[in-house]
Amino acid sequence: MNLTLFDLDHTLLAADSDHMWGQFLVDKAIVDADWYARENNRFYEQYQAGTMDVHAYQRFALQPLVDNPPEQLLALREEFIEHWIRPAVARQAQALIASRRAAGDCMAIITATNRFVTEPIAALLHIDHLIATEPEVIDGRHTGELSGPACFQAGKIDCLAVWRRRQPQVFERTRFYSDSHNDLPLLRHVDTAIAVDPDARLAAVAAAEGWPVISLRGAEVLV
Repeated sequence: MNLTLFDLDHTLLAADSDHMWGQFLVDKAIVDADWYARENNRFYEQYQAGTMDVHAYQRFALQPLVDNPPEQLLALREEFIEHWIRPAVARQAQALIASRRAAGDCMAIITATNRFVTEPIAALLHIDHLIATEPEVIDGRHTGELSGPACFQAGKIDCLAVWRRRQPQVFERTRFYSDSHNDLPLLRHVDTAIAVDPDARLAAVAAAEGWPVISLRGAEVLV
């Protein structure tokens, strides 16, 4: 069996679920609006530049999970998925997923965004496996800490290795679809790298390396 890995934000989604979740919390008045929106945008700009301190960002992003009751967070998440994420799924994402399923691949989303936000997105996309940044939960409450390495940049290779050790099968070949230069470590690690609606830095590397470049945002159905 082969393994297909998908980045999530700006790959299967035509948006960034982590940043959107922050915007959603601002809109719902769950956080201090001006400060949180400013910090959310600052971290997002750092992410795009490849300079983000992932641990500082995770402390920021996980604090609302600490400060609010789990039942309220679950209700908010359900609204977020339905009204913000569902419309943001890239037009041809499901066609690509279906093509890899038809090929018999095992499929997983691998994302820096935390599991609380992304678990229902994986379910929405009908992808069984999720490799994500794991928030620590004790007695049903988030602590604001991580329970493992951040699934970001080279950390994605570490998280993938942990996940693969837990799987009953050995995968013959691995392919990875991503939009971001932040994913270059994993793109260079897998057997087949595919750039999806890539940022400028990834597009330049893909051209130099001869990697396929595709779009999931157009009208044409992938084959």
